[in-house]
Amino acid sequence: MRPDPGLTGRPGPPGPARTTSPRPEELDDERRALWSLIADGPRRAQAQVPLVDADGRLLGPFGLMLLSPRIGTAVQSVGAALRFDEDLPARLRELAVLSVAAAVRSEFEWAAHEAAALEAGAEPAQLQDLLAGRLPAGLSPAEQVGLQVVQALLARHTLDDPLFERASGVLGTPGLAALVWLVGYYEMLATALATFRPGPAAG
Repeated sequence: MRPDPGLTGRPGPPGPARTTSPRPEELDDERRALWSLIADGPRRAQAQVPLVDADGRLLGPFGLMLLSPRIGTAVQSVGAALRFDEDLPARLRELAVLSVAAAVRSEFEWAAHEAAALEAGAEPAQLQDLLAGRLPAGLSPAEQVGLQVVQALLARHTLDDPLFERASGVLGTPGLAALVWLVGYYEMLATALATFRPGPAAG
């Protein structure tokens, strides 16, 4: 499923690339350590899209983490924790990521997680609903309340008391916390992509 051509980052005026990720041989020791953490770490086995281009440059938000390597290292650690943590079931996690990607119009995030959502059991029609901003049919109770949480956080950056109580009961406090962090994390990545506009991959 191809996302809308406008799904390229947060809404705003398009423009040319502002940054280019360096090649591995151009990195200092601190950035090289971060490069290895991303390119050779646990993400490599599960990545649905390439993490590096033909020249070894980190792609998408990962290349942007090299701009400030100390912060970038912390950011990638948060992403890895969310990606591999067990507080959220895999299908709910991937549907939540795609909900954020569709809402903030991030093509990279959609491309990076579409196949993972399908592998976790999501249906193509459910993904199409997310692209259209609709709550998909055929969700489990946990998925339904989880995506309601995502929609509320994206729209209002908080939950009203009834939804908070329902989500806490269905997802548990650790699951709800993971979902809140997940929404903020992928919104942050989309903001970075739209701000720094990384250049296209080589090769």
